[in-house]
Amino acid sequence: MTAYERPSAPGSSIGPGSSGALGVDGRDTNGRDTDGHDAVVLAGGAARRLGGADKPGVHVGGRALLDRVLAACSGAVVTVVVAEPRPTGRPVEWAREDPPGAGPLAALDAGLRHTTAAYVVVLSADLPFLDGGTVERLLTALQEAGTEGVLLTDSGGRDQPLVAAYRSAALRRELAALRAEHGELTGLPLRRLTAALELTRITDPVASFDCDTWDDIAAARARIREHGHVLDEWITAVKDELGIDLDVDISVLLDLARDAAHGVARPAAPLTTFLVGYAAAQAKGGPEAVAEAARKATALALRWAAEAEVEADDGTAPPPTAPSGTSGGSSTDTGPGTNSGTGPGPSTAAPEARPDAG
Repeated sequence: MTAYERPSAPGSSIGPGSSGALGVDGRDTNGRDTDGHDAVVLAGGAARRLGGADKPGVHVGGRALLDRVLAACSGAVVTVVVAEPRPTGRPVEWAREDPPGAGPLAALDAGLRHTTAAYVVVLSADLPFLDGGTVERLLTALQEAGTEGVLLTDSGGRDQPLVAAYRSAALRRELAALRAEHGELTGLPLRRLTAALELTRITDPVASFDCDTWDDIAAARARIREHGHVLDEWITAVKDELGIDLDVDISVLLDLARDAAHGVARPAAPLTTFLVGYAAAQAKGGPEAVAEAARKATALALRWAAEAEVEADDGTAPPPTAPSGTSGGSSTDTGPGTNSGTGPGPSTAAPEARPDAG
């Protein structure tokens, strides 16, 4: 994977110390459009319960925890990761609290200074089951509820302020108030911030699950391999690894693979689905191009299978195939005097079918 950092347009970036205030036209005073939402991911914790391991880089389902979270918030206009820069699968901006290790409030303040949107998604970097649907649900609830923030709660009803969407102005207001009261944000807990906000809560034990211990890591790795999750997890991991940002109807491809395997031969399934993807890429199309190519290939596989069924029903068969190593001349008619290759005369029996390579 590649380490990315979004280049800043001249005069458009917000540097450390900028308030990111909004003008009357709905734009940041530095000129950046505030439509959409931004994301701040906190990834600089000490991970003491993991023995000081690099928690954002721990792999679950073949992907680093940080990359899993970045994929979930890929709809953000700007994504800021508060940590030392590292290779990531998606473009991000980097920020760091001062001093490093000053705690989550200081880290949030550092990340927020690089954002301009009216809404900001705030996430920790250790959420293996967070997905884009959950992020959208948080943002939708925030807009509909009219509160200052929407956060998830876990199975025990505990608030998870780092799986949340907030109004940026409310965060900046309360961070400024805390700084004025305490002189600095170092060491202050997140609850000092959230206690001052009007919040809406959504219970989601899965999306709010975070990995604080090695037991948590083991549980997450086991869950994604369960039957109901493994296929979606694998497809997502492959797309992430290959840099493919394309959502297609997986059921269509699975049906195609089934028809090709049953109607032709099992090895035809992966080869056919590969060719479908290649055809869609050649057409420079999106999900619709994949669906259309799959439809054509499925129709071909069904025609292929139908021909075999007709031949089986009426007793006819295709001309015999010459055994390997023989010349491919014209076929010999079979009749009452032909034999099966055990006596004089040319053998016309078709060779035994090749064992299924699948």
